[in-house]
Amino acid sequence: MTDRSPATTGMHSITPHIVVRDADAASNWYRQALGAVERTRLTLPNGKVMYAELHFGDSAVMVADEFPDAGIVSPLAIGGTAVVLHLFTEDVDALWQRAITAGAEVVVPLDDQFWGDRQGQLLDPFGHKWNLAKHVRDVPENELIEAAAAAFGGDPAEDR
Repeated sequence: MTDRSPATTGMHSITPHIVVRDADAASNWYRQALGAVERTRLTLPNGKVMYAELHFGDSAVMVADEFPDAGIVSPLAIGGTAVVLHLFTEDVDALWQRAITAGAEVVVPLDDQFWGDRQGQLLDPFGHKWNLAKHVRDVPENELIEAAAAAFGGDPAEDR
């Protein structure tokens, strides 16, 4: 066994790699709207972005252009996404407003949630969904179970 990480320096074991139409515009939008920092980029001679490495706090997201001939397409090409990127931030209200001002659409309004986060969900102009959140309180497990059952149905006593 070695001390060498299997991941590239600065990456985690799982690093999202999202595909967009116009990765250059997306990188600019994520920097402006969500405070990302672009660390590296590989642009091909034809101008397409193979990847842009964006950092949000301590985590990275790779962003790439569509390459339809290789089956690499964005949510806009397939009519949506089942994936949600979850971004914790210190000032969720400010980041929320910043993203809305930059053109994000509200999917779920920002509010205090029963699981202890202030959270809402946005759709970015490139078809990706983002939960923006700040953890505001720890919720005891029994309270969490009761609140989840009330919100999503079911009797928590039946599951015990």
